[in-house]
Amino acid sequence: MIKIRDRHTRGQTNIGWLDSRHTFSFGEYHDPAQMGFRSLRVINDDRITPGAGFPTHGHRDMEIISYVVDGALEHKDSMGTGSVIKPGDVQRMTAGTGVTHSEFNPSSSNGARFLQIWIEPEASGLEPGYEQKTFPEAQRTNQLCLVADRQGTDEAIKVHQDVQMFAATLTDGGEVAHEIAPGRHVWIQVVRGVVTAKADNKEDKLREGDGVAMSDVTSVTLSSSAAAEILLFDLA
Repeated sequence: MIKIRDRHTRGQTNIGWLDSRHTFSFGEYHDPAQMGFRSLRVINDDRITPGAGFPTHGHRDMEIISYVVDGALEHKDSMGTGSVIKPGDVQRMTAGTGVTHSEFNPSSSNGARFLQIWIEPEASGLEPGYEQKTFPEAQRTNQLCLVADRQGTDEAIKVHQDVQMFAATLTDGGEVAHEIAPGRHVWIQVVRGVVTAKADNKEDKLREGDGVAMSDVTSVTLSSSAAAEILLFDLA
């Protein structure tokens, strides 16, 4: 099964300082056919105007990953953590029994863009936690860089779920491939650019904002004729 989630059919929230596209149901956008994929529950493509952001709010029982595309994101939370996340950084916050946090664009002149990703944890009531790591572009260029998994393998951040999250940037003619084990499922999100996805003798052209779900597929190859960036989730 290969199913494309077209960028034009996503939900949208635009409240001036925030312009967000919702791959799956979120907030006031509700589509019973788009409630997530496996343990992947939310992918929001958020654009924040200079100096604006999300005031302090709460979460519970969710693994929340922030992936900055452009600009920067300043984070503060009830665990005492404060940081600025930039492109190449991946942040994970385990909401568990409950946390509050705020996220702001610290720039007074430049906008910020980041992907807000929610993954349902394997257990409820986890102890809240925070982790942030930097993955240099050289580690992600024309290769799938493991940025998150259950064990924290090879310096990846640790996520409390059976999932592997990879990031890759493709140059002109760049190509990456991923083998999919039996019983596993893959979600690919195009962060920017145009990507050709080949799987099981099927070829699809995906553009910025498109996503694709794959089940009962043995492998996928992703290529681009220009600069592009993707996230790939390998899910139980």
